[in-house]
Amino acid sequence: MGPLLQNPIIVALDLDSAEEAYKLAQEVGEVAGALKIGPRLVMREGQAFVQKLAQLAPVFVDMKHFDIPSTMVAGIQASFDAGATLVTVHALAGKEALRECANLEAKLNQIRPFKILAVTVLTSWGEGNLPISFQPKPIKEHVLDLASEAEEAGITGLVCSGHELDLLKDKKSFKVVPGIRMDLEEHQDQKRVMEPKTALSKGAQALVVGRPILQAPNPKEAVLDYVMASMGK
Repeated sequence: MGPLLQNPIIVALDLDSAEEAYKLAQEVGEVAGALKIGPRLVMREGQAFVQKLAQLAPVFVDMKHFDIPSTMVAGIQASFDAGATLVTVHALAGKEALRECANLEAKLNQIRPFKILAVTVLTSWGEGNLPISFQPKPIKEHVLDLASEAEEAGITGLVCSGHELDLLKDKKSFKVVPGIRMDLEEHQDQKRVMEPKTALSKGAQALVVGRPILQAPNPKEAVLDYVMASMGK
């Protein structure tokens, strides 16, 4: 089987219009490592849209499944059947659910390359706005605990911010990092951001970029700029 992604840049299609998202996907699909969609498009367009995007590039379905084990497994299977290459689950779902998801991933990888990513702590969360039920300890400790539980359950992929990469350097997981910006001043609601080359040098395998590409005058060139930046050029 070939590599999971042709390059590390995942373009987040964080748009409400399927027409606009597909037009952008057509423009950047040949240069992007993958195309990411979440509830904004999945809930409007369903599996058919995932299938359509999968003809252009690998698709990352970011629904952060967090439910009972059987429901999570069914959701992951549905995304795979639609053509997804990457899907997310939340590490907070617990070891039993994560273990069943990992077992499914092993079966699906016999068909084609596929990766389940466990989300640890959202990059929009900072020390001052963690959920009230979280124990009073630093974000990095929460990330390490959740990543370790996911790894013990057999999950081989993680989503974390670049600021936790050093902490997770001993994890062999496929690490996907959102909150990537070339200009660290332009980070909108992302609390923990990092530049492309730095994130990759710290152990990331893939980087998620949304608004800097979506809002660029030439999105394809913007993707190529991020690809080159990830290579240190």
